[in-house]
Amino acid sequence: MLGILLQEEREREFGVTGPCMEYLLHHKILETLYTLGKADCPPGMRQQVLVFYTKLLGRIQQPLLPHINVHRPVQKLIRLCGEVLATPTENEEIQFLCIVCAKLKQNPYLVNFFLENKLKSLASKGTADVISEDTSKGQGQDSLSTDTGQSCQPEELSGATGLEHAELDDEPPHQLDDLSTSLDNLTVTSLPEATVIRPNQDYNLVNSLLNLTRSPDGRIAVKACEGLMLLVSLPEPAAARCLTQSTCLCELLTDRLASLYKALPQSVDPLDIETVEAINWGLDSYSHKEDASAFPGKRALISFLSWFDYCDQLIKEAQKTAAVALAKAVHERFFIGVMEPQLMQTSEMGILTSTALLHRIVRQVTSDVLLQEMVFFILGEQREPETLAEISRHPLRHRLIEHCDHISDEISIMTLRMFEHLLQKPNEHILYNLVLRNLQERNYTEYKPVCPEDKDVVENGLIAGAVDLEEDPLFTDISPDNTLSNQEWLSSSPPATPDHPKNDGKTEVHKIVNSFLCLVPDEAKSSYHVEGTGYDTYLRDAHRQFRDYCAICLRWEWPGSPKALEKCNLEATFFEGHFLKVLFDRMGRILDQPYDVNLQVTSVLSRLSLFPHPHIHEYLLDPYVNLASGCRSLFSVIVRVVGDLMVRIQRIQDFTPKLLLVRKRLLGLEPEGPIIDHITLLEGVIVLEEFCKELAAIAFVKYHASSTP
Repeated sequence: MLGILLQEEREREFGVTGPCMEYLLHHKILETLYTLGKADCPPGMRQQVLVFYTKLLGRIQQPLLPHINVHRPVQKLIRLCGEVLATPTENEEIQFLCIVCAKLKQNPYLVNFFLENKLKSLASKGTADVISEDTSKGQGQDSLSTDTGQSCQPEELSGATGLEHAELDDEPPHQLDDLSTSLDNLTVTSLPEATVIRPNQDYNLVNSLLNLTRSPDGRIAVKACEGLMLLVSLPEPAAARCLTQSTCLCELLTDRLASLYKALPQSVDPLDIETVEAINWGLDSYSHKEDASAFPGKRALISFLSWFDYCDQLIKEAQKTAAVALAKAVHERFFIGVMEPQLMQTSEMGILTSTALLHRIVRQVTSDVLLQEMVFFILGEQREPETLAEISRHPLRHRLIEHCDHISDEISIMTLRMFEHLLQKPNEHILYNLVLRNLQERNYTEYKPVCPEDKDVVENGLIAGAVDLEEDPLFTDISPDNTLSNQEWLSSSPPATPDHPKNDGKTEVHKIVNSFLCLVPDEAKSSYHVEGTGYDTYLRDAHRQFRDYCAICLRWEWPGSPKALEKCNLEATFFEGHFLKVLFDRMGRILDQPYDVNLQVTSVLSRLSLFPHPHIHEYLLDPYVNLASGCRSLFSVIVRVVGDLMVRIQRIQDFTPKLLLVRKRLLGLEPEGPIIDHITLLEGVIVLEEFCKELAAIAFVKYHASSTP
């Protein structure tokens, strides 16, 4: 039969229906085949019918699906697929469903034929389904007559709303009973009464694919997932609404995420969670026997991360309203329902594992819509300035920031790493919620209008009222060789701003850079004794990273210069916000903390200082900003640390040789030997010196970028 139809089509012009195809359509041969396939009579007939339908739809060029005698039996056959898992016909079922999905991808409007009303005519039990066709699309298709032999009266319809699922015997078993009253905006024109009563609809194509995603055969499950990916990406709003409101898609995705998460062993090593190879949902074919780097729970971890990757990709591909609904379901049913209790627990091992998993999925997420939901889950939606009294308004945010300063160094490092990766995500709310909302009014500054007697100071390239560090008692021992001459800086300089008047931009740049480079006193420096640890390495890195951050922030339309002080509310009490408070507190203890913690704290702070927002730049990178009374900035925190360091250096014998030895050991230039006393302090000094070089490089790169058109 198929051979005859194909030959007939080849011999005719495109779009001309031959007598054999006319016969197939008008004599309802597909209906007859469906009946034989459903009964599987003779045995093996179902397989033959599925193969025939698949080849007919796949090979015939002319559009068949719009014809009522094609799409009606196709719908019925769809309902048979996935009813029973691991049947002998599973392979043919998935091939058939995938060819239907491919046809819908080519002509998305056809999906309207596959959204079936749940309300069947009560009088004609067992007759074919009512089809709702969205004729408002105006695709030039003939308006289809309804499939029922009779029309329902309004009374019958109202009696049948929320109908028991005794529609047809071959209905999938997992329909939702109480999903959202009605499809408010769906245009249903099949029945005149539809304007009064908007029935829920079945989307059996989705339901059958969902059943097959549970197949024990991995290839079938992946094919079913691919079919769903095609369906969610269809641009038809009616289909997207039906997909999220009348099928189990949201529930299945989130329930499976939850069960895979709960199946993870409590004691998975956080390092294993970090280092397990990149996950791709379609390639989840892990064999424990063949894996040399296997660890307990690896199979479960890969299954969870693969399914999360699938949800992420599905939301990325989905039509906009479907994407939002799916992401909200993941937020409510998985993030809040399953992850939050784990992150809020008090067991150190539990906190560490759940934070490592959160860190992993923060790194992995690529869909903007799912990222937005994840950010709201972690940080909340607040955008007004924080106050000390209200920092625990969003309990999870409060808890995670507190964990950055946890008694367990492992938990602190893991949480800081999670925040560091969060800051690299292309979402403006992250930085605004954590930092910017507290800097918007610039109330960390003390506003002093320029007095006439200050003008000579300004003309020398200094800001009025600022302290020159080279005249600061802490910095009297700075040698001229240690500072960088003007000639070493690029000639370009940032444009003058009203509140930063400057005649000679170069002076300002080199003063800021030297302020950071000269913070650590000479006797506490060790990098000039070791090759390859110079400041130029940081310049190259800062240039590359700053370019990346600018690309991320372009869409956020940040101002080019700080908000004018006259327009700022400088009377409000300044609070740097919970996140910066914890980071500054940790920075203040850099001489007494383990090396790994210091590296992570400084890494997060340098990431923050790279952002091209004028207030972040001023607050974190301008040593000459006039701080209001009681306020601290990153520079003032480091100045305090240096003051403490200079007192403590006096009490340590052979400080410089010990410092050099520790640096060489950290770089692997010296073998490990006997333990050196004051090791934490010495390692802290090395991190401090490197951090100051890094901040100097970032400040220079940002100034140079702002002055280049």
